[in-house]
Amino acid sequence: MTALIHTELRPKLNPSGLRNLRQEGRLPGVVFGRHADNRHIHISTGDFKRWLKQGGSGFIQLNLQGEQPLTVMLEDLQRNPVTRELLHVDFQLVQTDGIIRTKLPVKFTGTPNGTRYGGVVQIQDPYVEVEALPQHLPATVELDISAMEIGETIFVRDVPFADEVTVISGPNEILLSVLKH
Repeated sequence: MTALIHTELRPKLNPSGLRNLRQEGRLPGVVFGRHADNRHIHISTGDFKRWLKQGGSGFIQLNLQGEQPLTVMLEDLQRNPVTRELLHVDFQLVQTDGIIRTKLPVKFTGTPNGTRYGGVVQIQDPYVEVEALPQHLPATVELDISAMEIGETIFVRDVPFADEVTVISGPNEILLSVLKH
């Protein structure tokens, strides 16, 4: 599913200009891609927060008034370290004929059995870095962790991907563990 967000171009702004933009409910960002010029944009902070609440993955269509829509993926998101408010967003332009390298969010579902016996879930890394053509990239990666016991760990190698997806993250990188409290 592709989300649709209305976008406006913006000039390069100094920090106070960016702060004013945020106070108006707009989130500054950049769209970049191979063989394309970087474009400074701003989008509705509310629209973007709704997209994040719905899972925050997959393609986004940015509609620029008077121009062709741009299909992008979220590349990076910057937040204020104290307030967690959104500060800036980077989008990678999706080119259907080229391989994309991106970090896919891993959604963990269920409650591990081990938590009934005092176990604690520790998420080490909620992302797996992969490469693939855009049509082969999964929108989300979902893992059911309800059967996990204390002492068990999920590694990157445990995540199933289609043959068309190349995993860049190391196979021994830990995603999640159930530890004794």
